[in-house]
Amino acid sequence: MKKQSKPKLAFFDFTDCEGCQLQFANLGGVLLELVELVDIVNFREIMSEAIEDYDIAFIEGSITTDNDVLRIKKIREKAKVLVALGSCAAIAGVNGIKNRSSLDTAKTIVYGDKAELINTIKAMPVHEVVRVDYTINGCPVYIPEVISVVKCLLMGKPYIVPNYSVCTECKMNENVCRYEKDQECMGTVTRAGCNSWCINNGNRCYGCRGLVDNPAANAQKDILNKYGLKLEDVLKHFTLYNDSMGEKYDQEFK
Repeated sequence: MKKQSKPKLAFFDFTDCEGCQLQFANLGGVLLELVELVDIVNFREIMSEAIEDYDIAFIEGSITTDNDVLRIKKIREKAKVLVALGSCAAIAGVNGIKNRSSLDTAKTIVYGDKAELINTIKAMPVHEVVRVDYTINGCPVYIPEVISVVKCLLMGKPYIVPNYSVCTECKMNENVCRYEKDQECMGTVTRAGCNSWCINNGNRCYGCRGLVDNPAANAQKDILNKYGLKLEDVLKHFTLYNDSMGEKYDQEFK
């Protein structure tokens, strides 16, 4: 019998910091096990060779130029499976900040008198341009979740991103609520799946995984009232990762 070839895996980056690809490279021993199952043919973080023949494409970064749109469409045409890797690819991430103002204003602030030379469009998550098969949220991505998604991908099974809040995971981990430590925390309305990673390590949740589909609006209002906070106090943190998510939050809680 003819031996079945291993699927070819490639990584591509758009507008991002490449931190999520670095997390993937940090899989360590698991990465060595993975290469027994797949051929990594394009991954700038760990190899210099690059082959344009691939089956699975991991995409880091948001779509922010017309050239990005053309490029991601070409990648989608080639890839049998496409994975959005990290907040920028999943919800536009920090790059979504530029969507708060006009493109002309954003270009002028960043590029000054060279603004007219810059090709830019609004920051978009990958799924707004092409079909996405799997999504790994987070900034950066949470390694245990990466492993879970890769397992599902290789078995041809769907990965169901949790649709409950980080606050649920945080309570299971018996953390002291960050509000009790005078920190605004977005864990109450942010999609879970990171095992409350940031809070476990003494930080707060910044909402990098995006908003749950049905946030507990009344409970969040109770929290704001209990700690004497205004909606604006929370939104300024939540919109760090995606202004459109901030708008949704604003609509849910006003």
